[in-house]
Parts: sequence; structure tokens; C-alpha cells
Amino acid sequence: MTAMSTSPTPSLTLDFRALRCPMPLLKLKQALHRHEPGTELVVLTTDTGASRDIPAFLQHTAHQLVSVEVAANGAATFTIISA
Repeated sequence: MTAMSTSPTPSLTLDFRALRCPMPLLKLKQALHRHEPGTELVVLTTDTGASRDIPAFLQHTAHQLVSVEVAANGAATFTIISA
């Protein structure tokens, strides 16, 4: 018997690295409305404001912020589960 991996596979990766404020947040809002509840979204951004804006927005919604990784250069990766 082989062990099965339990690590989730992203359902959708949104690459917003070329976008500046407020576009990453606006595009994320659109994506959250388009996808079924429970969809895992991985958001990539280089906009430094997104590290503040996206978590603040998600606190006022039913969507779940699973993780945030911010690199030294300000690039961020957010993992979100849509509600």
C-alpha cells in the first residue's frame, strides 16, 4: 500500500505580478465571485500594497486566508479558499 499525498494542489493560480495598486485586489475580488466555494486560489503579486490590502479585505469576507508568504523583495504569495 502506498501513502497518498495530503498536500493540496492549487485549483487556480492568479498571476498579478505585473499589476499595481489597486488592480491586484480588484482582480482578486472578480476571481472570488467567479469561482465555486471551496476553490483554492494562489495569488502572486509584486505590489507592496497588496500585502496589506488583501488580508484586510479578506477579514471582512467569508473567504479564508490560508497563508501569506512575503519575500525580501516584497513579492507575495497568498493562498485563499473561496467561500
